[in-house]
Amino acid sequence: MERRAPDRMLRVDLSSRDVESERVPEEWRRRYLGGKGLGARYLYEELDPGADPLGPENALMFALGPVSGLLPGETRYAAVTKSPLTGAFLDSYAGGEFPRRLAGALGDNLGLLVTGAADEPVRLVVEDGTARIERAETWGEDAVATARATDGAVACIGPAGESQVAYATIASDEADHHAGRGGAGAVMGSKRLKAVVARGEPPDALADLRERYAERYRQDDTGRWQRASGTVETVDFADATGVLAARGWSQRGFDGTEDVGVGAVRERAIEREHDGPLPGGFRVETAEGESVPRGATAMTLGAGLALDDFDAVAELGELCNRLGMDLISGGNAVAWAARASEEGRIDAGVEFGDPEGARELLAAVADREPGLGDDLADGVAVAAERRGGEDVIPSVKAMSLPAYDPRGSASMALAYATSDRGACHRRARPVEEEAFDGPWSADRTVAAVVAAQDTRAVRWSLVADDFVGEVLADDGAEWLDAVGARHGDLGATGERIWNLIRLFNVREGFARDDDALPAAIDPDDLAVDFEATLTRYYASRGWSDEGIPSRATLDRLDLLEIADDETPVVDAPAEP
Repeated sequence: MERRAPDRMLRVDLSSRDVESERVPEEWRRRYLGGKGLGARYLYEELDPGADPLGPENALMFALGPVSGLLPGETRYAAVTKSPLTGAFLDSYAGGEFPRRLAGALGDNLGLLVTGAADEPVRLVVEDGTARIERAETWGEDAVATARATDGAVACIGPAGESQVAYATIASDEADHHAGRGGAGAVMGSKRLKAVVARGEPPDALADLRERYAERYRQDDTGRWQRASGTVETVDFADATGVLAARGWSQRGFDGTEDVGVGAVRERAIEREHDGPLPGGFRVETAEGESVPRGATAMTLGAGLALDDFDAVAELGELCNRLGMDLISGGNAVAWAARASEEGRIDAGVEFGDPEGARELLAAVADREPGLGDDLADGVAVAAERRGGEDVIPSVKAMSLPAYDPRGSASMALAYATSDRGACHRRARPVEEEAFDGPWSADRTVAAVVAAQDTRAVRWSLVADDFVGEVLADDGAEWLDAVGARHGDLGATGERIWNLIRLFNVREGFARDDDALPAAIDPDDLAVDFEATLTRYYASRGWSDEGIPSRATLDRLDLLEIADDETPVVDAPAEP
């Protein structure tokens, strides 16, 4: 069975309750593909500078790619919006049954673009290429209860999203999967949108090509690693290589890694997420039911909170999932409170190794209880600004760092600082190589970070499974050709998308000071001169010393013509 690439966008205005499908300009599809890239093009076109992320003027896109539902591995979707946590561009991703069903429900549409705000809690039901707005009966329920009360595959918010916690997630598949960092769930809450329900059968096409790539992935080192352990092994890797931040970033390395790492997860697992050669994560039982702990669970809620009790760590992870809260940001919020209390700055009633105190504080954050809960609901950086302690938990662009410690990998320091959505280890993860043959020179650091950022920009515009994407030949050109999707040089496409998002962010006022090392990281702890390396990065990108794209770079990438008068652009890039 053949399949042609979708070429429309389903637009829903919750204020007017209008629903329409519009054709996506062919030039946009060719230059930005879908997912991250197409979402960035819509956001740059439709949002005014300074738009309130929690206002009706913000847009939220559930974006697929031209080959969604066809690639091997988990189908994924991108939640694209302006972040209420950082004020910058945001794209977050989740896999599982919801995006698979959404790929069938959307028909000829590449995504669902939601604007406006409803005057009562609603849900969107997507099927047969259109959507309808219905009253949401599950407002006030957690993410698991909402999913279980709904007929169809569901992406929804929990109490944290309803309270507009700045790092609330969009949860799917009974909270096994989350579009996590940056607060897309808070945007849903501000729009009074409780859930999106997808009722469609996933596309069935390109079976031979899919099986060929699935076999390639099974034989690849990444595929073998995923089948054996998956991301739950990252805490063991980080601890062994000296890059695991622990006890609220006060130390590197954690004596309890064996108790919460891959061995403990395998021992407790009752099954894998999926049958077959691409099995997904490990499912374990908790006091609340079942959970699929991933790498960030053990790293942030285990090592980060000095908890070596596997059951306690898994239950905290399940709590974050049900609340619809990013567990990296939530864990760092608890760690900040524990360290600030330990140092006598506040009295938070929580300490390291205290799962019950952590549970109570996370619930207070989700409900925005007056005082510390409300402060931490806006993020660690905001709480520290209000109460002191900016040097406790590191953050970039107000997003707290995941537990890969850049003091053990200068390349990760640059990756965090220059990430387009704030401190993110997924835009570039050079630590996985530098840990074995580092420290690297500044030139190698810059080259590795730039290459990873551009490559992932393409993968996330296809919206490919992060790990299966490692074996895509020619950045996925064969797949695009198979569905008749026009495209140019995909290497240039990745660079174009990265620069477009930089235009969005500099229009919002972001510049070099926002690409800085956090106060908690001493530049003397890095193997390279960070400021000089950052300037090299800008020069490699064709940007100015302040991180502003140059006219020559934008012209080469076919972006100069779309840069509006409110977007800073410079005549000459930084000198190498």
